Amino acid sequence: MITAPDERWRVVVPVKGRLSAKSRLHPPAGVRRSDLAHAFALDTLAAVSAGIAPAHLAVVTSDDATSGFAAALGAATVPDSRDGLNAAVAAGISYVLRTLGDGPTAVLLGDLPSLLPAELLTALAECTRHERCFVPDADGTGTVLLAARSALLLEPRFGAGSAEAHGRDSVRLDLDLPTLRSDVDDDASLREAARLGVGRHTSAVLLGAPTSL
Repeated sequence: MITAPDERWRVVVPVKGRLSAKSRLHPPAGVRRSDLAHAFALDTLAAVSAGIAPAHLAVVTSDDATSGFAAALGAATVPDSRDGLNAAVAAGISYVLRTLGDGPTAVLLGDLPSLLPAELLTALAECTRHERCFVPDADGTGTVLLAARSALLLEPRFGAGSAEAHGRDSVRLDLDLPTLRSDVDDDASLREAARLGVGRHTSAVLLGAPTSL
């Protein structure tokens, strides 16, 4: 396992149920949106667990297959109340505080199929320099990573325009880390993720498509 820059880092990853995920995405013919969304999550979790101690990874989900995958990695699973993304993040933060105690904590989106562990670690190393910070997505309007030196300082405001919302009280980090910032929400971002290279789960699902992206 790659050693994290600060072994105290905890990471919360919220993962939507497959049937409700990625409504703006139109997969290639022969590929089900639910399977692709699930593969994104698995590749994200695999990358995170390769970069931090799996016991410091909390996966918030209502999906049994995702929970089983996370447990096999050695990560904790937290039930998702299905009250929205920010409620899921809050549940993950509460779990961290209850079980691991306070400390450096980050929230990472679960739709980063191109994520390289080294890029996550680079981002977390930069985050240690700031009390509260965030990394925006590739187009600069969303948020892929929200971090703070204390879990108590995290105030998740994910959703439309989240970069602006998080920027009100957190330092914005426009890092040159393309695999971290390439969350997949629509067809264009899927093409970009494919260009960067996706993980094995996403690749396997896409190989079921009769045509290339």
